[in-house]
Amino acid sequence: MKLYRLPVMLATALAVVFGGGAANAQKYPDRPVKVIVPYAPGGATDIVARIIGDEFSKITGQGFVVLNKPGAFGLIAIEEMAKAAPDGYTLMVGNVSTNAITPVIYAKKFTINYEKDVVPVTRLVDVPAFLMVTSKNFAPKTVPELITYAKSHPGDIRYGTVGVGSYPHYDMAYFAKRAGNLDMVAFPNKAGAAGVIQDMLRGDVQAAFLNVASTAGFVKSGQMRALAVVNHTRLSDYPDIPTMQEVGYPDVGTLAWQALFAPAGTPKPVLEALYKAVTKAMESPATKEKFGKQHFNIVPNKSLADAKSWLGSEMKHWKTITQTVKLDIKQ
Repeated sequence: MKLYRLPVMLATALAVVFGGGAANAQKYPDRPVKVIVPYAPGGATDIVARIIGDEFSKITGQGFVVLNKPGAFGLIAIEEMAKAAPDGYTLMVGNVSTNAITPVIYAKKFTINYEKDVVPVTRLVDVPAFLMVTSKNFAPKTVPELITYAKSHPGDIRYGTVGVGSYPHYDMAYFAKRAGNLDMVAFPNKAGAAGVIQDMLRGDVQAAFLNVASTAGFVKSGQMRALAVVNHTRLSDYPDIPTMQEVGYPDVGTLAWQALFAPAGTPKPVLEALYKAVTKAMESPATKEKFGKQHFNIVPNKSLADAKSWLGSEMKHWKTITQTVKLDIKQ
């Protein structure tokens, strides 16, 4: 072999190695994309995945196949996604519970290193919530009145949660601590938000953080009272309901975000192509209309780097919350 050919061969080899990701991105996706959802069909995370998927398919010409893998606080879905080939064809739509709280409070249950093996592609939406109280034999009509009542009736207020260690559980426990170590009692309901709503309507629980979409009708009918909203701003449909920031608790309550994740090691050009297609899907009029009906805010990250920074801040936030509020969680 003549020596002058070595630089040419080396350059060709490097082009193959470093150009492979770009070639993959140019073709991506060239077959259906599998998207794992850590819940049964019909919930908010499943709805978000399917709405995004409809537009993604129109844009790319490829399927966005949703696979529901509920259970184990999201561990099953996360690990299946993280252990899949990092090629952009196995993804996950997760939420604040599965992809920020579970990795903090159930870290020892993972067989992967969550922070190294999972990469966020983009946040998709976040879901406003009300700090609610029941209208059934319960007097408080404002947040200050709720706090005053709790201080004068220690142990009398029961608050609804969708389970021990869920973000609504942490939200109310954190609110109680921030408002002066209020003595309030958690009342979990295994039936989820629907069960908590029924508890509220019967007056079995007096307060809860519940998402706007599932409780709007009860607020309008007067069966529940919304004392404050967890959101970036006041809601146009409820201009008289202040935000948690306005009532003095800016870091209390969770905007229950949904986001798209991929296995770490997925080539950056593929992630960029995926990010571009998904953000384009979120910009479509059809998507905006569907999410608007659900009272969901469309909140994509500005870039892949921004998504990584955002998830890091979320993880830090939940480490702070879980260290501040000590709940009896079975590990």
